[in-house]
Amino acid sequence: MNIEVNPFIMLEGTAREAITFYQESLGAKLLFIQTVGEGPTDQENAPLSDEDKARIAHSVLRIGDTTMFVADLEPGQTRQTGNGLNLCISTSDADTSGQLYNVLKEGGQVDIELGPAYFSPAYGMVTDRFGVTFQIFTKRQG
Repeated sequence: MNIEVNPFIMLEGTAREAITFYQESLGAKLLFIQTVGEGPTDQENAPLSDEDKARIAHSVLRIGDTTMFVADLEPGQTRQTGNGLNLCISTSDADTSGQLYNVLKEGGQVDIELGPAYFSPAYGMVTDRFGVTFQIFTKRQG
């Protein structure tokens, strides 16, 4: 049996902006994107505004060896902010960890300052401007 678990980020109308941000900051490759308007809709019984049609129904990004999904919630749904889901980015060197940490914290908040920890030469946690929490973990060498 082959099982794959992928992070899935749900946002309130900012998915397109988040996708661009992750492409620029994390080198994410956009593999697939579809708007609500490009998918099947029931325009006769539930007409959608142009704004709702432009929302991201589904996208697939590839960051290194990891596949991540990003989409917008359906109109009227609200996001429940919490720390139950976060993404852990592992790097092999502290410089790369520092670069990622610094770019992700812009417009967001620092949860744990990047620094040495007993399990990592450089570890930190930030919540980006979209409310997504990232752990930045540097692997020990040797």
